[in-house]
Amino acid sequence: MVDNRAIARRFKLIEGHLDERQRRLVAAAEAQAVGVGGISMVARATGVSRRAIRAGLKELTARPASAGGRARIRRPGGGRKRTVDTDPTLRQDLERLVEPVTRGDPESPLRWTCKSVRRLAAELRRQGHATSHRLVANLLHELKYSLQANAKTLEGARHPDRNAQFEYINTRVRQFLRRRHPVISVDTKKKELVGPFKNGGREWRPQGQPEKVRVHDFVTPQGRAIPYGVYDLGANMGWVSVGITHDTAEFAVATIRRWWQRMGRRRYPRARRLLITADAGGSNGARLRLWKVELQTLADALHVPIAVSHFPPGTSKWNKIEHKLFSFISQTWRGQPLISYAVIVKLIAATRTTAGLTVKAHLDRHAYQKGRTVSQAEFDRVRLRPEAFHGDWNYTILPAPARP
Repeated sequence: MVDNRAIARRFKLIEGHLDERQRRLVAAAEAQAVGVGGISMVARATGVSRRAIRAGLKELTARPASAGGRARIRRPGGGRKRTVDTDPTLRQDLERLVEPVTRGDPESPLRWTCKSVRRLAAELRRQGHATSHRLVANLLHELKYSLQANAKTLEGARHPDRNAQFEYINTRVRQFLRRRHPVISVDTKKKELVGPFKNGGREWRPQGQPEKVRVHDFVTPQGRAIPYGVYDLGANMGWVSVGITHDTAEFAVATIRRWWQRMGRRRYPRARRLLITADAGGSNGARLRLWKVELQTLADALHVPIAVSHFPPGTSKWNKIEHKLFSFISQTWRGQPLISYAVIVKLIAATRTTAGLTVKAHLDRHAYQKGRTVSQAEFDRVRLRPEAFHGDWNYTILPAPARP
């Protein structure tokens, strides 16, 4: 992939030694080397106009001047002036249109519209400016604007105890690992359509023979796959249960139970406690009663206290499972249509890393019901012990006392 920043650096190094003709020839050579889209890319990187680059391309392909002749070079300062030089208010009016407060300004003509370069150019022309969408795009880059998506950071970034909770989780994890107690990170990966649907990423295939998939992503009778994962921080091992119905707290805890039965019990035969780190929402949400009721059932079965620490709202991507397990699963199945549950399970189980990550997967065919309510009497039986710091995010579920 061509880096326009590299083009800009090269051009800046040599620009002072070039006359006008040489400038357009060097820019044209860069554009020809880039290929499709090269003229626009080089124009943005160097400041040489698209018209000059096209002229340079013609000169490159024309017969060079004879040794005795001399190519004509326009004197410095010649040629048509840039629009921004002849229209001093153009930059100011454009910046007023794209300011972040535009949509809240009742007088703004673009209050409720998408601010594409073509719409911006049309509005500037309505205001009397002679401009085009290409000039608008170049000016936006000069003004240090760029296309940016929304960032999900408001809740977590604004919470006063955000960093303190991160530090608390880190301390708690270190304490458990030092004492050789299991620490797991849990979460639900993005639901996936099952069938011949497009999957993100690219894979090596014979040229001109892409994998053929459906045009529209409509749910088929095969439904969706719901991967719920457990990542063992101490062992660098993962377990994923692939659900076929709903992502519920019952499904989440059933996955943790299956991880313990298949992997955890064998690795931690002397475990006396278990720590779970999870985000604050979804099937393992901090305020979800069913999550705590199901954990009580698990604690009673394992006969060990289960400690839980939730990440603050809006910060779930800091949970280890996201970048230690899920990201590698996405790399493993990139460009592969997930045509069946069996394919999904096999691809997850095939996930490996050079750091030694191993993953096991299981298809959970159990039907989990949505909307299950927890009565107050049922919740009162949960032996929940909140921690001193943020008991809503940090707590321990104690097992029922052994019967005499």
